Amino acid sequence: MWESPVHLGAMLFTLVDPKPGFEVAYNRWYERDHFYGGCMTGPGILAGGRWVSTRPYKDLRFPADSPVASPTDAGSYLATYWVQRGSEAEHFGWSSKQVFDLYADGRGFEEREHAHTALYTFQRSFSRDADGVPVELALDHRFAGLVSIHVDRSEGIKHPAFDEWFADEGADLLLGGGSPFAIVSSWRPIIPRGEEGSSPMKLGSGPGTPSRSAQLIFSDAAPASHWEQIRTYCDAIEASGLATVSLAAPFIPTIVGTDTYTDELW
Repeated sequence: MWESPVHLGAMLFTLVDPKPGFEVAYNRWYERDHFYGGCMTGPGILAGGRWVSTRPYKDLRFPADSPVASPTDAGSYLATYWVQRGSEAEHFGWSSKQVFDLYADGRGFEEREHAHTALYTFQRSFSRDADGVPVELALDHRFAGLVSIHVDRSEGIKHPAFDEWFADEGADLLLGGGSPFAIVSSWRPIIPRGEEGSSPMKLGSGPGTPSRSAQLIFSDAAPASHWEQIRTYCDAIEASGLATVSLAAPFIPTIVGTDTYTDELW
């Protein structure tokens, strides 16, 4: 069977709030300038996608006290960017300089606050379907929803052990027959060293500790209609003793080129 030479290597995950009163201006700046100028024109980029959490979606998040988003409902817009495996250093080296250049050229946006912006390395993906959408194409497929789950692993538990638990037990809870959830992707945060993580703005909660793991779950249906399934899955994580759920957050895709949802954030 032919195998694609395109392989996912890393991700930028950036969860941001516009300041009240600047919702439309922020949305237009981000998708008509920064989405491209700050990321998509860089080397090694595979794809990018934007997601939104309206007030009802923020109300679904848990736990009430989250180390990823503080307060738990912080962050209205999520942008996710895929980077080709082997191009991580080149891309993130470019983007670190690019953001300062954009701000110097007056192409920043001060009226926003980052809830959680961090880089992640891709570990593996799990699919509901035998020949489903590859994770490399997930952002272009335009799934109806996305759920991000961050966990902090228990002392002594390595990331592979969490993935092994998911393959053996957790996958049935999310990817079993009839589930709307199609892909579960597994990630580890990149912990910056020194000036490597410098930025012209505060980046919110940051990547956490090396015990952090994350999953991005792509859904064929709006996540709100299947949120109990996510809660059941997160209960199983807690019961396993392997990790504690630090944030479970659902999103729907933005409607690119429109201001849809800008009046539904608060």
